[in-house]
Amino acid sequence: MANDDDDDKKLSKLFEDAHAQGALSAKSLASLDIRDVGAQIQAGLGVTIDDIAASEVVLVTMMPDDSQSIAGAGNTDAVRDGHNFVLEALLGSKQSGEVLAHTRYLNGFVLTPYTALDHAVKMDRTNYHPNLGTPLFDQAVVVLGTVIAKSQELAQAGIAVRTVTLIITDGGDYGSTRCKAADVQALVADMLAQENHIVAAMGISDGTTDFKAVFRAMGIPDRWILTPGNSASEIRRAFAVFSQSAVRASQGIQLGGFSN
Repeated sequence: MANDDDDDKKLSKLFEDAHAQGALSAKSLASLDIRDVGAQIQAGLGVTIDDIAASEVVLVTMMPDDSQSIAGAGNTDAVRDGHNFVLEALLGSKQSGEVLAHTRYLNGFVLTPYTALDHAVKMDRTNYHPNLGTPLFDQAVVVLGTVIAKSQELAQAGIAVRTVTLIITDGGDYGSTRCKAADVQALVADMLAQENHIVAAMGISDGTTDFKAVFRAMGIPDRWILTPGNSASEIRRAFAVFSQSAVRASQGIQLGGFSN
């Protein structure tokens, strides 16, 4: 138990330091209450500073939707393939050794805590069974909190860090109990103000949800929103667009959005 307490204290200090430096607002700090989300964030932090040899690191984070509607629409394979395509594209890039990858499903299951790309777990038929709900706001706060904590930890160790995060859903929020869109918006605003974070989102058409409106309310700029139709080819194409941006970000290229 003492170990858990130590981990909580370290995580609290990372967030408090970010707040003291002006990188995290009071509203964001409140939404990252360690009693509520600390264990979930800890589960994603992965490799320790001692395991990182690079002087610059890019955190590439994906949160694939594992709600029942993905399977119901026949999109399980497309989401799985798209996620794996992003990892493969990054592995093929010159900067692959500087990338740490993290994948957390929309309902909280951590497939891969932050790890070197060549250790990142691919999604397959044994580890991806979309059959749950869509706690979009709750889990967006957790995944962004994980990005913030890891980037703060790296920065404090003198490692330059950039981050690229993709949140994927095929519906609006359904099932969040802690957080609202405004809580996510506060975190995204803090991250974007630092100018070394990209927060992107993919809304896979369900025929009714206005994903631009959903993601705008979460603070995600239109230029970082993908809205593929509900077909395997469109979903895979959207992941390919994201992979191009992730690779370019890993190369230190300043990106203004997906259209660039």
